[in-house]
Amino acid sequence: MDWLLDTIKSSVGKKLLMAFTGLCFMGFLGVHLAGNLTLYGGKLLFNAYAEHLHALGPLIVVAEWVLLTLAFTHVIAGATLFYQNFTARPVRYEASKSAGGKTLASATMPYTGALILIFVVIHLINFHFVDKTTTTIYDIVTTAFSNPLYVGFYVVMMAAVGLHVSHGFWSLFQTLGASHPKYFPAIEKLGLLISVVFGLGFGLIPIYLSVFI
Repeated sequence: MDWLLDTIKSSVGKKLLMAFTGLCFMGFLGVHLAGNLTLYGGKLLFNAYAEHLHALGPLIVVAEWVLLTLAFTHVIAGATLFYQNFTARPVRYEASKSAGGKTLASATMPYTGALILIFVVIHLINFHFVDKTTTTIYDIVTTAFSNPLYVGFYVVMMAAVGLHVSHGFWSLFQTLGASHPKYFPAIEKLGLLISVVFGLGFGLIPIYLSVFI
């Protein structure tokens, strides 16, 4: 048991936790996006999807606690690594360098992560912890996206999600030791594709609802 705790406390262990929890969240995003796409089918289809989820009862509660645990682990591990890296190099470089494969996505990972955390809290307040006794979830969603400011905010946050995922995807392969030079270009392109799917997939929904509903 001590070896497990020692591993988790190490930088490598925290990176492994980040990789595992990140991979879990990518799976969740895929499932969540598939469900949200039913919004294109109209009120009856989306409400039917929501009712189907609600009918799962205890399974949904368990899934929510699992997601909360994964989120807590991801945030704490990421914040700890960011702090350790920051304190290890308190003096910033005189000039920003792009050497070593540094990209906009990798350079902004802590900041897009913080934005996503803020977005998740706001998203839960607006759509999860809201009174649904006198209305339907479809009406709640379409009402929220009737506000152009919220639509703009949502789209910007989805861009942050896409940016975060684009680096996180290939980074987890690197952490797991599966970043062979032969396969890295394909992994990088796949990560970019997934980030575009998530960014556009989620980001176009509020635009569609605000324009056509």
